[in-house]
Amino acid sequence: MYPKLDEALKRFQEVERLLADPSVAADGNRYSQLAKEHGALAKLAKPYLEFQKLREEIETAQNLLEAEKDPEMRSYAEEELQALKKREGDLITKLEDLLLVDPDQDFDSVIMEIRAGTGGDEAALFARDLYEMYVRYARDMGWTVEELDYNSTELGGFKEVSFSVSGEGVYRHLRYESGGHRVQRVPKTETQGRIHTSAATVAVLPEPSEIQVEIRPEDVRVDTFCSGGPGGQHQNKTQSGVRLTHLPTGTVAECRSERSQHKNKAQAWRMLRTRIYEQLQAKEQAARAAERRGQIGSGDRSERIRTYNFPQNRVTDHRINLNLYQLDSIMMGNLGELIRALMEHDKRQRLAELAKAEKQPA
Repeated sequence: MYPKLDEALKRFQEVERLLADPSVAADGNRYSQLAKEHGALAKLAKPYLEFQKLREEIETAQNLLEAEKDPEMRSYAEEELQALKKREGDLITKLEDLLLVDPDQDFDSVIMEIRAGTGGDEAALFARDLYEMYVRYARDMGWTVEELDYNSTELGGFKEVSFSVSGEGVYRHLRYESGGHRVQRVPKTETQGRIHTSAATVAVLPEPSEIQVEIRPEDVRVDTFCSGGPGGQHQNKTQSGVRLTHLPTGTVAECRSERSQHKNKAQAWRMLRTRIYEQLQAKEQAARAAERRGQIGSGDRSERIRTYNFPQNRVTDHRINLNLYQLDSIMMGNLGELIRALMEHDKRQRLAELAKAEKQPA
């Protein structure tokens, strides 16, 4: 189908041979890295192997159909051939979807960060609305949501909130949500009935493993603080909040959502690892965004990607010029149609790039 699939299968089989080598098994670090690579490649290689086997079955079925003279047997063979071709179509769609994300970046866990932008209290309330929208969508998809950190306002909004989402295909579905989100509505605090425009930013950060991002403990400064906010006297008086500072890069991560300092520290380490991984990937992402800017967008948090217009019950995704007049449903977590449109648009662009690369001389 595509050279990338052949390359992934070839490397998958090569890694399998290496993992069976006793000298590799004796090297713990190398074995762990190869095992992780094997798992990532398997997401592409195994469906591709299934596709190749299916193509052989289709060829055999076609040959049998051509040789068969009995009408009843021909009818049976035609039914079997149609069923095989349907499976082939489904597998092609699956493989094309998998090509959207490199195997080593097909994360099943992400950390999402939502921050209120311009608009004061209304922006913070909008940030909370976005958080609740994503939580509902994630749970409908059967994913696991875990709150990591938040900074709330007196009106119940969020100045910022961080949470993890885990489950199969999480990054493939949520990766398009990074960017600036704008809301147009009459705020609860507005007495004149005027429509205000506010904003919030969303970041979707793939959550790497410890193998992918190694952080030396001696490079991290640990500070504790009173967590404050909701939770009563216990939270206000206990130094349960944890702030981690990665000294070489100045990257900071903090967590205060748990009463236990130990739990907050563990969560902060996850966030720190994710933010450092994001920095390590920044150059590659910037180059990719420059090549494809104006198609699906760069995913940069400063880029406005979507507008939520409450008076018109309309959501507009500016990257693909899509208008959906079902804002009330979308805010309840029904993001499926919107995300499918983004995935399909991105798939068309990527497949066109793959086809173009295939035609170019080596």
